[in-house]
Amino acid sequence: QVQLVESGGGLVQPGGSLRLSCAASGSIGIYAMGWYRQAPGKRRELVASVDSADNTNYADSVKGRFTISRDNAKKMVYLRMNSLKSEDTAVYYCHAKNLITRYDYWGQGTQVTVSS
Repeated sequence: QVQLVESGGGLVQPGGSLRLSCAASGSIGIYAMGWYRQAPGKRRELVASVDSADNTNYADSVKGRFTISRDNAKKMVYLRMNSLKSEDTAVYYCHAKNLITRYDYWGQGTQVTVSS
């Protein structure tokens, strides 16, 4: 079992940047990690993921602007977000999937608001 705590959200102007961080309570070596987001009135969607071999996957809407990374030694996952747009406004959730048990774990979410 792992607990996830996100940080780094906030208010940013269009075109700006933010870096989200996700701190895990335990080792994440056997977890696939990801970031999801949910805007008001919309379904939660995958933003980016990184597996245990550091293979990454991105939603088309963020390709070229967002970068996901993981540091297993620090038990951290990051989402670097550049060239932010108003449509990126959402609550961003850190996600972990145990690759052995297939259990899913979620953080509490962090709000990102892109507005002038």
